[in-house]
Amino acid sequence: MPAYDLANRLVIGIASSALFDLAEADAVFREQGEEAYRAYQEEHLGDTLSAGVAFPFIRRLLSLNDLSPGDPLVEVIVLSRNDPDTGLRVMRSIQSHGLKISRAIFMQGRSPYHFMPALNMSLFLSANETDVREAVALGLPAGRVLGPAAADDAEDQDLRIAFDFDGVLADDSSEQVFQSDGIESFRSHETVNAATPHDPGPLRDFLASLNRVQKREAEQRAKDPDYKIRVHVSLVTARDAPAHERAVRSLKGWGVTVNDAFFLGGIEKSAIMRVLKPHIFFDDQVSHLVGTSRSTPSVHIPFGKINE
Repeated sequence: MPAYDLANRLVIGIASSALFDLAEADAVFREQGEEAYRAYQEEHLGDTLSAGVAFPFIRRLLSLNDLSPGDPLVEVIVLSRNDPDTGLRVMRSIQSHGLKISRAIFMQGRSPYHFMPALNMSLFLSANETDVREAVALGLPAGRVLGPAAADDAEDQDLRIAFDFDGVLADDSSEQVFQSDGIESFRSHETVNAATPHDPGPLRDFLASLNRVQKREAEQRAKDPDYKIRVHVSLVTARDAPAHERAVRSLKGWGVTVNDAFFLGGIEKSAIMRVLKPHIFFDDQVSHLVGTSRSTPSVHIPFGKINE
């Protein structure tokens, strides 16, 4: 078999805890221990797991492979703390749900994120806070899923993705100015530095990979005017004018784009999310995600000083 090259693909690592609802199995593990957990998973091997927080995002992302039959644009790989035996239920559930995921790494209780660079991953999603924090501390792009699974409308073929800016797409240097010196100092700092792009944050490269998929959609639209664009990317930030300019210039300087931008200036993000209805939203501050996660699949990116 020839080598399968991941270099030019959008590669996502997904823990079973992000893809499926494992609350019942996790409760068995916590309350009764590993052997009881193993017995429980064996007993329920034929029971398909319910969709978890990241399921709608992953399902839609994989559907974009129809743009390049035989040479997938997107690769999703399971990164799991399960061992191969207890991971069987996860792989069977993937098959039952019709997800085109065939590759997996099972680590028998150990953290799997160390394999992200070897697999060219631009994102790892998990419900395990320790794994995510350790990955981000090593400079790897990882996020912890929050909240209950949202209803997934099978008739909706779009994929809507929303990002916060500071501490997610950009580093948190300006956010530190706000935390230490207040809003006016932050605005002054951003105005003075408006023409200087931020250093990239943990998910800049993930956005760049999404943009490559969007480029393929644009090419398909050029060939087929009836093709409906599916991927929509939004920036949703607490910044407002004049601090918005540096964010816009930073995106341009990095060579990445978003379709929409919301500069909210302190308006509650959850109010926007209820209208925007993204299939996933990334933010570095749990205080913002407490509200959004009630109705929107939300991901905490524990990056920077504010998250230490």
